[in-house]
Amino acid sequence: MSQNTSHAVMSQRTEAKHSLDNFPTPPWATRALIEHVIGAGSVKGKSCLEPACGSGHMAAPLSEYFGAVHGSDIYDYGYGDVCDFLTYPYEANDYDWVITNPPFRSAEEFTQRALTIAKDGVAILARTLFIESVGRYQKLFKETPPTIFAQFTERVPMVKGRLDRKASTATGYAWLVWQKSALKAGSRLNWIPPCRKDLERDRDYSDPITIRADYTSQARLLAAE
Repeated sequence: MSQNTSHAVMSQRTEAKHSLDNFPTPPWATRALIEHVIGAGSVKGKSCLEPACGSGHMAAPLSEYFGAVHGSDIYDYGYGDVCDFLTYPYEANDYDWVITNPPFRSAEEFTQRALTIAKDGVAILARTLFIESVGRYQKLFKETPPTIFAQFTERVPMVKGRLDRKASTATGYAWLVWQKSALKAGSRLNWIPPCRKDLERDRDYSDPITIRADYTSQARLLAAE
């Protein structure tokens, strides 16, 4: 029997214990969080930490909306600081928001840590199946369920180690959002409408360092207006 090596199969996030869980997020999927879930007006002038920034493909589009975005990662990808988010001595309320696509094996720990660091809210991009675990229910969702579960109606293709505009995937993704001011209000389900066509930019697939310079320049121009 021949091996199926299509993008839809090969891009699924099944990782060896010590491998780098580096699946860059298509920038349009980050813009979808702001445009269709959180709202651009609610984050204008705010600070944001992206603690699993990789090459900056999420931190860069976040800079289009936030006043300041700080990227970091446990590995040196050439973008942001190098530190372990789970052990670095952040203080409570260090940032207004923590937004990230965390390593799948550590997503629960990332969320718990982020909830102590963020003043306004936390958002993580995760596989839809992330909400099914009994262990995560007991440790996370039972006491602190997300205020918004925002399911993508389109697929968000992610490939290990690079962005691939032509990639496909069989995996569903959603944004899980914890708004600190509404944690006692329970969870609500949102659908993110088809939006890739509107939110994708040709420059998203350029060199990450070039992307960072472009977004930084744009952010400064917007701040000066």
